[in-house]
Amino acid sequence: MFDNLHGFTWIDTTVLVVYMIGVLLAGFYFSKKEMKGKEFFKGDGSIPWWVTAVSIFATLLSPISFLALAGNSYGGTWLLWFAQLGMLVAIPLTIKFFLPVYANLQIDTAYHYLEKRYHSAKLRVLGALMFVIFQLGRMSIVMYLPCLVLARLTDIDVNVLIIGMGAIAIVYSYTGGLKAVLWTDFIQGVILIGGIGLTLIYLIFRLNNGLGDVTEALTTGNRFLANGEDFINWSNLFGVSIFLTIFGGGMTTFCSYVSSQDIVQRFTTTTDVKQLNKMTIGNGVLSLVCASIFYLVGTGLYIFYKQNPELITETFKHSQDQVFAYFITYELPVGVTGILLAALYAASQSTLSTGINSVATSWVLDIQAKITPDMTHERQTKIAQYVSLGVGVFAIIVAMVLAKSDIRSAYEFFNSFLGLALGALAGMFVMGAFTKHTTELGAFVGFIAATVVTLICKYQITSIHFWAYSIIAIVVTTVVGIIVSKIQASMTGNVFTADEGSTYVK
Repeated sequence: MFDNLHGFTWIDTTVLVVYMIGVLLAGFYFSKKEMKGKEFFKGDGSIPWWVTAVSIFATLLSPISFLALAGNSYGGTWLLWFAQLGMLVAIPLTIKFFLPVYANLQIDTAYHYLEKRYHSAKLRVLGALMFVIFQLGRMSIVMYLPCLVLARLTDIDVNVLIIGMGAIAIVYSYTGGLKAVLWTDFIQGVILIGGIGLTLIYLIFRLNNGLGDVTEALTTGNRFLANGEDFINWSNLFGVSIFLTIFGGGMTTFCSYVSSQDIVQRFTTTTDVKQLNKMTIGNGVLSLVCASIFYLVGTGLYIFYKQNPELITETFKHSQDQVFAYFITYELPVGVTGILLAALYAASQSTLSTGINSVATSWVLDIQAKITPDMTHERQTKIAQYVSLGVGVFAIIVAMVLAKSDIRSAYEFFNSFLGLALGALAGMFVMGAFTKHTTELGAFVGFIAATVVTLICKYQITSIHFWAYSIIAIVVTTVVGIIVSKIQASMTGNVFTADEGSTYVK
């Protein structure tokens, strides 16, 4: 394919294939015990908190971080790194206000909370439908990017890579339920963390002055905040600034923690609040450390190819989401390339398997159970398996379509999509936790209002940065919901009061 160095060899191909087979076998191993009903959806209670913490990390960060975060710092700035500091916002809020409520209510899914809090099966179904739509888009987005890059670097057809990834995830999601997904996520998360750490060390040794080059680039070289971003943009508080990136990034992560079934499902594996706190903090530490490593790699790549411009083609030099994979393929030793590209593959596959399982869980427990009550555990499990198969096939098809599209930065595209999809939904959770008298009608109208407002921000007010979407959506949902609930109470003479334990406020 290219003449410089070794490229992707048969040894690397062998490593990649062995990895895929290994993940499949691991999935079978952890699904050897037949799971039915609640065990299929919530695990059997034997999963340690540290496994779940790594699984959350793999689900939230890894699918796009492997390429896109390094690509952003390669492109000239660490501004988006500050979004990872948003964990310092998201984690305390989640631990303080939501995990105790979820543990106390013993919810089965994220949207089970909406039903218990608002006495509304309709809101539970609405939340589940929104999540299913969001997750279908998310799975496809995080599948196509690594497969597209691998296809360009290995000469393997992109559709073959997408189908292979999807087929493996479908198989162990179908057979083993949440337990198999969590353990395979853990294995893939460890591979990802180890791979990126070793790559950084190797890259630093390849620089002329080692770590000194990186330090110089981040200080006097103006590679940390190359565009001179302000801490707060006083002329436009919803425009690009470090403050908005931290707080907006934190609130976007917070939305996932409290209202996205793929994350909340991990919280349902135990009702022990101490264990829940450990897994949440553990995920936060992993995310911050690994994001920093990714950004250091991106800066190192910029320096390396500046010192050795002959080692990269013009096409990849100007493709920030793909330059890291290019380095892995053409600069790392034979065999190590296969391991690192396997880690890249793992980054997407872990999210895909999680998405398949969480969609199946939400569909059966939140939607199908309302249509067909009194289902046996065997029937619930069988439907979940059929849904897993259908969702996986759908995600594969959409990813194949996306692979032919042109999205400059998958990371920015994904977070824009995330803020639009989850902000209004999270607003119903926030309003529910912090108010006692808001009603089903208030939540529904607030949700609609927030959805409309965020869409206007996205397509009509381009000066508003995507990190602001989740903040705006939560505020609009809450304010509108409170007002509508008060009007409803005054018109009907009935003041709704949430059940004890379903809100943080007493």
